[in-house]
Parts: sequence; structure tokens; C-alpha cells
Amino acid sequence: MYLSIVIPLFNEEESIIHLKSAIDEALTGFPKFWEVIFVDDGSSDGTDHALERLASLDQEHTKVVFLRRNFGQTTAIAAGLDHAKGEVIVLMDADLQNDPADILFLVAKLEEGYDVVSGWRKKRKDAFLTRTLPSRIANSLISWVTGVKLHDYGCTLKAYRREVITGFRLYGEMHRFIPVYANSMGAKIIEIPVQHHPRRWGKTKYGLERTLKVILDLFTVKFLSDFTGKPSYLFGGIGAISFLFSMIVMTFLAIRRVTLGTEVLSSPYFLVSVVTLSFGFQAVMMGLIAELLVRTYHESQRKPTYTIRKRIGIDEPNMNGFGQDENEPQSS
Repeated sequence: MYLSIVIPLFNEEESIIHLKSAIDEALTGFPKFWEVIFVDDGSSDGTDHALERLASLDQEHTKVVFLRRNFGQTTAIAAGLDHAKGEVIVLMDADLQNDPADILFLVAKLEEGYDVVSGWRKKRKDAFLTRTLPSRIANSLISWVTGVKLHDYGCTLKAYRREVITGFRLYGEMHRFIPVYANSMGAKIIEIPVQHHPRRWGKTKYGLERTLKVILDLFTVKFLSDFTGKPSYLFGGIGAISFLFSMIVMTFLAIRRVTLGTEVLSSPYFLVSVVTLSFGFQAVMMGLIAELLVRTYHESQRKPTYTIRKRIGIDEPNMNGFGQDENEPQSS
């Protein structure tokens, strides 16, 4: 199996038949094996029956995963990835705002040597104030915080090599951050413009509240991508800043006591200094505890701390450094 197309969906009964027809048309003549994995995220309309009909008509290419209830788009994508067999995996939405005709363009770009090809809805067909503007703000913030410069993190239409999206689990709204995780593994990423169409069937499931969820998940992603290996850098840095601030305040109080005779203990600045000093000490201790947890996590389960793209002149892998060969399955 070369290509897996993973499509999460929720209450998309009207669009499914048109979507499958468009995918079949787009992949006509595609020389390698391919599959479409629909993940029904607890739909409450007739989506399940429509999917069963599609699966019965095209057993070779159509696979369906039914979730027991609505878990959210990220969980549905994770379920699809778990069942995908392709070396290349394409994610896309089910509402036909993504155009299946772009799938082959993304795959062709991967074959140029890239690991991730991200779609960019350059001419987006959504309401500006409620969808496009919040998305642009969120995209700029994510690019600035993570250092992975993409115009459109929210575009589900993306293509990945399998090896760069294994080894981590998706939660919350974190499917849009997959390129950030891939970048932390050394993936080569490119963004290309893709078509975007107005929604013709069903109703959008996205609202302004989703922007807040994305921003909150961004904090988690930043920590996991930059500080998972050395959490003491984060906590220790916060502790060092707190210590420095406390020492500055203490020095100020001491100088004022000597020059002006002002009591130190009666000053509110003294309380601020003590609280800051205590907070800094706790931050350093939290960093040390986090270091112990990380080392236990990697060493007890032999979780990889690096991945190897290629070996020359080495027959047997040496995993004393807890690295991960791309050709070996990761431990669960």
C-alpha cells in the first residue's frame, strides 16, 4: 500500500458520495496502490449508512472506522493514522472545501524529497471576520512561537511520509501542529497553494472558540517540541529569573536601609522578594523532578531520543543511546 487518504467526518451525509467520486476521478490512473480511510466521528445523521454503502461498492479502496461517539477531529485523525497502511499519508476534510484534485500535486512534491507538504488555502472561500481573520492571527502566532513558518496551519489537506508522523500521539486540537512535531524530528517541510471551495453541503463545525483551544494547545506543543528532552532548561530558566529579581529587590532594600535608614522587614518589597525567591526555588525543584521523569520515561521504555535516516557500513543498530531506526517499529 503506497497511499492512504485519511478523512475524519462528522455529519457529512450529503457530501460523502460527491467526495468519494471526486477522489476516484482524481486518482484515476494512479499507478500505485491507494486506500481511503473514512473515520466517522460519532455522526448523528445518516453518515454511517452512506459510508457502509460506499464500502460495499468499493471494497478495494474504501475503508471505514466508526467511533462510538464524537471525540473530535484530532482523535478521529489519530484513529485514521492508526489504521492507515500507506507509506504516504494524506489528510483532508470531508466537506469538499479541500479539492481531491490537489492530492496528486502534494504526493508529487513529496517525491521531490520532502517529508511534509502542507496545503495553503491562498484564496480562502470562508467568512472573513469569523473564519479567515482569526485563522490568520493564529497562523502568525503559531509560526512565531514554533519557528515553523507556514501560512495555513488550519488547512487539513497535507501529505506526510509515514516515518515523520509516528512516535507521538495527538490530543485536543493538535492535528494542526503535526508539522511542528515533524520538524522536531528533522523533517523537510514545504507549503504549496491548494484550491479551496465554498461549502456546498452540511454546516461548519468550527467557531471562534476553536481559536482559543488552538492557542492553549500551542503552549503544550511548544513545551513538547523544545523542552521534552531538557525540561530543566524551562523550569530552571524561570527559577533563575526569579532568583535574579529577588536579589535585585533585596539589594535595593539593603541600600535603602544603609542610606535612608528605612526598615527592611516593614517594606512590602521585602515580602515580594521572599515570595519571588521561594517561587524560584520551587521552579528549579520542578525542573529537577521533570528531568527524572523524562529519564525514567526514555530509559524504562527505551523511547527514542533521536531518529536515524540512513546507515552506511553498520549492520547491527546500536541503541545504547536510545535512538530509533526508521525501519524499526517503535515501542508502545
